[in-house]
Amino acid sequence: MSLIQAGYLEYEELAEVQTLPDRERYAQGPVAVIECVQEIPCNPCEAACKSSAIRIGEPITNLPVLAADKCTGCGVCVAKCPGLAIFIVNKTYSDTTASVAFPFEYFPVPEEGDAVKAVNRKGNVVCDAVVRRVMNPKGFDHTPVVTVEIPKELADEVRGIQRGQKG
Repeated sequence: MSLIQAGYLEYEELAEVQTLPDRERYAQGPVAVIECVQEIPCNPCEAACKSSAIRIGEPITNLPVLAADKCTGCGVCVAKCPGLAIFIVNKTYSDTTASVAFPFEYFPVPEEGDAVKAVNRKGNVVCDAVVRRVMNPKGFDHTPVVTVEIPKELADEVRGIQRGQKG
């Protein structure tokens, strides 16, 4: 089923459209995962990336392409993406857990240490999670980036948390 038909992106669709980090890159630590699949005039992620790891080029409607070997996993692109389509995935967080960072434009903003319910692209709860970091510096323009710790096997699935509820 497609994004337009279902309202959400299946991982298989994403893999057909975007270049995702490979196993070797994931083994090196946090890396951006770009889930932008719509060819619209947009390039804030490219401008925000201080490592030049994201490239859109000309025309401005090109999909962003990640040079995963240049990505430091800093997360600035996550807050700058108006489509909320970039995540930072760290499959090396621990032996059994991963972390996923995502934009969070709702109230209340969770706090570090909160027990929350992690959701997939469909918005379905897939596991319990713990908020490990909340970044919201002035340069993020009121888009906090929340990082949660989750079971490692769900790193490619978790893309947010349930709003307004704790664990």
